Amino acid sequence: MTDIIKHSGIIEDIKGNQIKVKIVQSSACSACKAHKLCSAAESKEKIIDAFDRYPNDHYVGEEVTLLGTTSMGLQAVWLGFFIPFLILVVVLFLAMSLTGQNEGLSALISILSIAVYYVILSCFKDRLSRKFSFTIESSNHQ
Repeated sequence: MTDIIKHSGIIEDIKGNQIKVKIVQSSACSACKAHKLCSAAESKEKIIDAFDRYPNDHYVGEEVTLLGTTSMGLQAVWLGFFIPFLILVVVLFLAMSLTGQNEGLSALISILSIAVYYVILSCFKDRLSRKFSFTIESSNHQ
């Protein structure tokens, strides 16, 4: 069971099988007694889309637990950070050799290649949302 990610949250909205859950993402040091005095401690509220087979069993304002997998997180890091970094570096070196070592133009080309990558990624948003979806842990239905 170490492959499961759990977040506690509160239901904000229910539409069909899709349930919007507000979670508070906090840094590890937010539990420290001095966190109000420290600038390193921070927390953010996020709205997560989750899916449940029994949406009528839930209500707005209910405290729930979201479930995801660590493999989802690793895939997201690959798609969001590692692959774009590789594209940036490869395109930068290719552009440097093709432009006669023109650094400014090469940097612009490599940054534009990242923009193209994210536009292509956004075209697959619906497919990715099905792959990266959280479910709601329910004590009523297992």
